[in-house]
Amino acid sequence: MAPPAQSHRSPSPSQPSGKGEVSDLKMQLRQLAGSRAPGTDDSKRELFKKVISYMTIGIDVSSVFSEMVMCSATSDIVLKKMCYLYVGNYARYNPDLSLLTINFLQRDCKDEDPMIRGLALRSLCTLRVANLVEYLVGPLGSGLKDGNSYVRMVAAVGVLKLYHISSSTCMDADFPVTLKHLMLNDPDAQVVANCLCALQEIWSLEATTSEEASREREVLLSKPVIYYLLNRIKEFSEWAQCIVLELVSKYVPTDSNEIFDIMNLLEDRLQHANGAVVLATVKVFLQLTLSLTDTHQQVYERIKAPLLTQVSSGSPEQSYAVLSHLHLLVMRAPILFSTDYKHFYCQYNEPFYVKKLKLEMLTAVANESNTYEIVTELCEYAANVDIPMARESIRAVGKIALQQYDVNAIVDRLLQFLEMEKDYVTAETLVLVKDLLRKYPQWSHDCIAVVGNISSKNVQEPKAKAALIWMLGEYAQDMQDAPYVLESLAENWDDEHSAEVRLHLLTAVLKCFVRRPPETQKALGAALAAGLSDFHQDVHDRALFYYRLLQYKVSVAEGVVNPPKQAVSVFADTQSSEIKDRIFDEFNSLAVVYQKPSYMFTDKEHRGPFAFSEELGNLSIGAESAENIVSAQRVDANDQDLLLSTSEKEESRGPSNNGSAYSAPSYDSSAPLVASHAQSELVSLDQTLPQAPQAIDDLLGLSFAVTPTPAASPPPLRLNAKAVLDPNTFQQKWRQLPVSISQEGSVTPQGVAALTTPQALLRHMQGHFIHCIASGGQAPNFKFFFFAQKAEESSTFLVECIINSSSCKAQIKIKADDQGTSHAFVALFQSALSSFGMS
Repeated sequence: MAPPAQSHRSPSPSQPSGKGEVSDLKMQLRQLAGSRAPGTDDSKRELFKKVISYMTIGIDVSSVFSEMVMCSATSDIVLKKMCYLYVGNYARYNPDLSLLTINFLQRDCKDEDPMIRGLALRSLCTLRVANLVEYLVGPLGSGLKDGNSYVRMVAAVGVLKLYHISSSTCMDADFPVTLKHLMLNDPDAQVVANCLCALQEIWSLEATTSEEASREREVLLSKPVIYYLLNRIKEFSEWAQCIVLELVSKYVPTDSNEIFDIMNLLEDRLQHANGAVVLATVKVFLQLTLSLTDTHQQVYERIKAPLLTQVSSGSPEQSYAVLSHLHLLVMRAPILFSTDYKHFYCQYNEPFYVKKLKLEMLTAVANESNTYEIVTELCEYAANVDIPMARESIRAVGKIALQQYDVNAIVDRLLQFLEMEKDYVTAETLVLVKDLLRKYPQWSHDCIAVVGNISSKNVQEPKAKAALIWMLGEYAQDMQDAPYVLESLAENWDDEHSAEVRLHLLTAVLKCFVRRPPETQKALGAALAAGLSDFHQDVHDRALFYYRLLQYKVSVAEGVVNPPKQAVSVFADTQSSEIKDRIFDEFNSLAVVYQKPSYMFTDKEHRGPFAFSEELGNLSIGAESAENIVSAQRVDANDQDLLLSTSEKEESRGPSNNGSAYSAPSYDSSAPLVASHAQSELVSLDQTLPQAPQAIDDLLGLSFAVTPTPAASPPPLRLNAKAVLDPNTFQQKWRQLPVSISQEGSVTPQGVAALTTPQALLRHMQGHFIHCIASGGQAPNFKFFFFAQKAEESSTFLVECIINSSSCKAQIKIKADDQGTSHAFVALFQSALSSFGMS
């Protein structure tokens, strides 16, 4: 059999086939360095292009540094630009090489061509090498006094770069004073803008340590400086206009006449074609008139048209940015935009993020005069083939219904959604109907008549199923089949993966029981038994709470789950007014687009999930951390003792971490039903249960679990005190081994307090022969990777532990060579973790 043919791939012309090609480049550049023959510059261009292309794709061409510097002795500006690009890239990371560039850059700073002078000065400042600061002062001083505006413009920015390299050198050379003089006297507007930008940053940073700098920063906000800049506003570029307008928005006028003078001066900026200039002008108008209520309202009317024009023109990204600012204004003054609601109708070719924001604005501007038209438009979107768009439209209709007084037509529209027989439409509508009934109980008869026809088997989304179950319990007396639907759900308890659904089911079954006991007692017995053995702690605790209430007195249980209710008047807002005011203060910034103050996405403590890039290198830890902890309906073998009493637990395996002193019953589905009227049943139960708590067990078909003879416990797990594992082996094992156990643990408040020094936890766990190989994160989230090894054999356990210090919870994920000992190890790990901080 012939060997397979080998495929030969020709090297790309832009990539060197080996180190030899870089050496060839070096040799060719050296030959051309001192040549003055005709066509030399063209040859240099081709070689420079190759060097730049190699550098761009990540190939190290630093070996030709000296040759590139020697070839820079030319008047060809294209060659100069490529050489400066090369030098700026490598000199920053190779300070020794940067010394080679000083002479030719300083020489070029004195060139006759102002373009070369500017480019050389920019490249010299771009080196950013602390040891070369002394070589920057002279060229920068000459550049600030240069007769060409381009050189002065570059020099102004260069001063700011020098300040970031060595602030003391910059201040000692009095460059800020020179910049201030240029800003107030230079005829070129771009030079003025660069000086302003540099001075703002320098004085802001210096103001923290210098009173003089604080005074200079205040001078920038003085009336002469502000009026000087405003009078030249039309000379500036769009970028520079935004800088000036941002400064003006911080200015505090002395009286109302000054406010109107500034607004009249900037009136034409609202008609500017650039959206950034328009938004910056709008911010000035809004900030200046905050103290003038009537004028402030007139400003809203004045800025509507320019902003709506920006929305309809330009790219979707620009439209979204402008819409975000419009949305902020609409939330502050919805009545002023109520007549312009048609501008917020969605276009078919708009991206989803723009449509979603428009729906929020339609919801905000809806009032009695335009509700019908807006809801009609939203109902059209609900039939859209785009499922996310349809969902958002239905939610928008629901929000309008919750904020209006006359909701007759809206309720009819919502109930029509339930007849569309689309799963996602039904799911969203059920959630909204639940909220609607909480605010408008008088609509229960009409809503329940439609909801009663929906089969629980056709509702799969957790929130929708929870809403349906809530209605089955809340209106059990009006829904004839409610007990039997709840009974079916209780019998299929293990099929419900959502803890939210199971929590609602427990409450709904008990509500139904206190109203229709004979029909619901079987469902209640099944739900309580399943809830008491549920793995999810909240479900287990609620079931235990209801069970004890029923043991004590049924009427008390009825008062807990079905007390007299008042209609909900206002649903909680997602943002406080203080947060909204802070966002408004940061108008024309990313804070408005993100809909949160800047500190929430810039300060470290508000950056969300922590970044972990410690000793494990490129170990992937993010994807698996998002996995569900464990299927809540499953009960592992080690958790079967949830059905034992406290004393029995102590006898079988020592103290329980659950700590519940109760005898949990099991469910006997063969128990006979008790046929009697609801009220008489509750009365008889109230008379019986205080004297005989077990009566509720008999009524619901519950019986106490018989404790089986405990099996011989396996020998305790012993760990190797001197376990060793290198990071590469840990990383390889972590990728290869499946997850054995994933669950949630707890940390004591003392342990959380001790986490201020994470090393304390590492020492504590090492005392239990569990070693840390990597750690990371910051409050409130900390992540640790541990490993341990069995004492008698080379079997390794790997642990990922994420501790949330605010909730005192720990998410633990175990991987093991020997899966059979994982449960024993996780018990040992939990014991060690729970004792952290107690000593």
